[in-house]
Amino acid sequence: MSLMMSSTPGVSAFPNDGDLLNWTGTIVGPDATPYEGLTFKLSFNFPTTYPYAPPTVLFKTPIYHPNIDFSGRICLDILKDKWSAIYNVQSVLLSLQSLLGEPNNASPLNGQAAELWDKDPVEYKRLVLGRHRDLTDDEL
Repeated sequence: MSLMMSSTPGVSAFPNDGDLLNWTGTIVGPDATPYEGLTFKLSFNFPTTYPYAPPTVLFKTPIYHPNIDFSGRICLDILKDKWSAIYNVQSVLLSLQSLLGEPNNASPLNGQAAELWDKDPVEYKRLVLGRHRDLTDDEL
């Protein structure tokens, strides 16, 4: 409820059709990153043991990123073994927004993206924008 009522810039989330266990979130790519100005949709599926177990979070908008695979799965420690009941939807969204500009290339799900991030930022940005530009309105 606090996330829905707050005005945290660049992140939002709401239950799907009143289903409190399934939410849709959005994040806007942070400034000064290859994702600047792009908007991404995510799905949140909460287990019945939430907040003691993390939600399953997937990028629904296709994204090219070292820590996100082509199915939208995310490699982020707070969604796995570093989860704590103090985290909430807003903290997850903000962590994901931060991850867009600061990938963990030591633990990539997309090895090609991790390599390009370090070696060829121009080509990396071209692939990010190309992947986003090819989306339909439904995917955005």
